[in-house]
Amino acid sequence: MSVDERMVHDIVQKVMANMQITGEVSGMHGVFKDMNAAVDASIEAQKKVRVMPLDQREKIISVIRKKVHENAEMLANMGVSETGMGNVGDKILKHHLTAEKTPGTEDITTTAWSGDRGLTLVEMGPFGVIGAITPATNPSETVICNCIGMLAGGNTVVFNPHPNAKKTTIFTINLINEASLEAGGPDNIAVTVEEPTMESSGIMMKHPAIHLLVATGGPGVVTAVLSSGKRAIGAGAGNPPVLVDETADIRKAARDIINGCTFDNNLPCIAEKEIVAADSIADELMHYMISENGCYLADREIQEKLVQTVLTPKGGLNRKCVGRSARTLLSMVGVEAGPEIRCIVFEGEKEHPLISEELMMPILGLVRVKSFEEGVETALWLEHGNRHSAHIHSKNVDHITAYAKALDTAILVKNGPSYAALGFGGEGYCTFTIASRTGEGLTSAQTFTKRRRCTMSDSLCIR
Repeated sequence: MSVDERMVHDIVQKVMANMQITGEVSGMHGVFKDMNAAVDASIEAQKKVRVMPLDQREKIISVIRKKVHENAEMLANMGVSETGMGNVGDKILKHHLTAEKTPGTEDITTTAWSGDRGLTLVEMGPFGVIGAITPATNPSETVICNCIGMLAGGNTVVFNPHPNAKKTTIFTINLINEASLEAGGPDNIAVTVEEPTMESSGIMMKHPAIHLLVATGGPGVVTAVLSSGKRAIGAGAGNPPVLVDETADIRKAARDIINGCTFDNNLPCIAEKEIVAADSIADELMHYMISENGCYLADREIQEKLVQTVLTPKGGLNRKCVGRSARTLLSMVGVEAGPEIRCIVFEGEKEHPLISEELMMPILGLVRVKSFEEGVETALWLEHGNRHSAHIHSKNVDHITAYAKALDTAILVKNGPSYAALGFGGEGYCTFTIASRTGEGLTSAQTFTKRRRCTMSDSLCIR
């Protein structure tokens, strides 16, 4: 650990120790003991944000971006320290990405029709106060993306974060409000409670002043918001397969797949979770993954030990293993791996529990298929109907097209690492709320607005 890294680590430990000792975060902007009080404060802030011109919203967003860049290392360290998941280096990159590529007010547009019968406008208006549930996997990144997009649309937001990431989330929310105040905006554009619970989540979801709910996390929280009786955006689980056919650049495919799979220890929901490979190139692909990309080949004995370690007796995930490095996971099963090891690979059937289950760990199983058609069927089965993300390495345009149509996912990455879909090494904007289940896809400021039509009959057309 370098001097700078040690300094940041020490600061993080002091900040988090203070939170632990006091039991509350005194002096933090946007943090309340009671969820009803948090919602009330958000309502008052929204009254000011609602009438705020777009350029003022953009000024606040610009300061948010600046503060995220300045605090990227701090936020990354806090996230890893509190949750034990992911790695600091990749989380730093993710924070810079959210600051640079999350759309702001430029995403808010107007549609106009002008003709003999007058002028009609369709404007994007705010929902008002939005209720958001955020995960432990990307706690600060999700809050930042949501805040930028929701504020750009004229909303304020009430967060009920995952309890295992509450300190990181509180720190981020305070940062957001400091940015607003520095830019001349109101306090409490983002709020939360000191102790988020299921009860506080229920109060938020049922509050009559909240008309839109946004859940980023597992299937349980998504189901909860979709059952609330309110408009809801659900960004849930995926189990993204990556298909490699016989036409692919196999060496590049191996590098891209491992880079995507190991990014932040496989925490992103879009990351490659399993490989479906044509029989004719499967051995070559495995060779490059092991010889050039830091992969450890797990034999059957190690596979069985991993199953017993990373999964619970009921088949769920052992939360102590989620987001851990390949070396850490191997040490849990008695294997001391070198520093070059980034990923654990093996070959198995699609039903193998380390393949069919979304692990969010750098464990990557390869399923061998005899034909492209079998590969598509296998990938479709493994994706489990989440319609979230899928990836393919192929130079056959017909194969790419057929795969894209069959998987029908919100995200499809062709011939690149999975994170290219978030604008990291690929074109497009960034988000950490990907709503596959409710159909919005990669959310942005537009997602958090409602369409309002305004018509002037027989006037204002000057052609």
